[in-house]
Amino acid sequence: MSSFVLVVIIIGVALIFDYINGFHDAANSIATVVSTRVLTPAVAVFWAAVFNFLAAYLFGTGVAATIGSGFVNVRLVTPWVLLAGITGAILWDLLTWYVALPTSSSHALIGGYAGAAFAKAGLRGLVAGKWLIATIFIVLSPLIGLVAAYLLMVGVYWTFQRFTPTWMDRHFRRYQLVSAALLSCAHGTNDAQKTMGIITAVLVSGGLQRDFHVPAWVIAASGAAMGLGTLSGGWRIVRTMGTKLTRLHPRSGFCAETGAAISILFATYLGLPVSSTHAIAGAIAGVGSIQRTRAVRWQVAGGIVTAWVLTIPASALAAAVIYSGIRLFISGAA
Repeated sequence: MSSFVLVVIIIGVALIFDYINGFHDAANSIATVVSTRVLTPAVAVFWAAVFNFLAAYLFGTGVAATIGSGFVNVRLVTPWVLLAGITGAILWDLLTWYVALPTSSSHALIGGYAGAAFAKAGLRGLVAGKWLIATIFIVLSPLIGLVAAYLLMVGVYWTFQRFTPTWMDRHFRRYQLVSAALLSCAHGTNDAQKTMGIITAVLVSGGLQRDFHVPAWVIAASGAAMGLGTLSGGWRIVRTMGTKLTRLHPRSGFCAETGAAISILFATYLGLPVSSTHAIAGAIAGVGSIQRTRAVRWQVAGGIVTAWVLTIPASALAAAVIYSGIRLFISGAA
């Protein structure tokens, strides 16, 4: 197989991952606005898809650079490493989608990429660079979302203390359209860039591009794939995020979406790949706990956290096994 054909195949697989990321993480963008019945599911996914695409196309590519070259040694990366990494991430995403667990496609991709690089070159395949701060943000991202959403909820209750909850919800139904759009934009600025980084790394490792510059067509293709994936929905995870974790109203949905968007946009500003799943789950827990801690179903939250912890090692293991299998197949064919 020629290197050009292999690069084309890997780009196709990367866009499939982006599509899966769209329907897997669609829940993050729409769970709150659907559970509060501000938008119907069909309208909500269209709303999210539009803003996912626009954000992916219009904003910078700092996260893409981090994904492509901040975690693994690009001098040792081959197209086969990238193929194994993406495939490992896809397998984990599909497994967790099937069991309705909202996990991080971002960390699945990081884990898969790192696992395949480690299988090829051991520790030399990894770069210390962004690992520490990215690991820290696994914890910080939901906490930032939780605190931001909690404070926003306090601010809403204080500002509208003279009004009834019914009055607030009637008005916040309109405000939630804005917060849902903001969350979808934040999702697009961070998540679509991960595939951009992988595709650009493929172009560099395949000799089709010298430097790590994300071409315009890669930005457009990644944004479109994620938008189409979002349009496909992700209803299994929507139910977990939007109804099982806590009960949401338009006012709390607005605060949760805005708090999660703040967490994601902060990470994007730092050029860090962050989990939109972690951010919105933390934000939902934040608005739920303002009434009383029992309002949050912590057993459900515990299952989500367990999946978070497993994501990077599980996807890394899957990718390492896949790369080892590819290497055995190639050596046997030779």
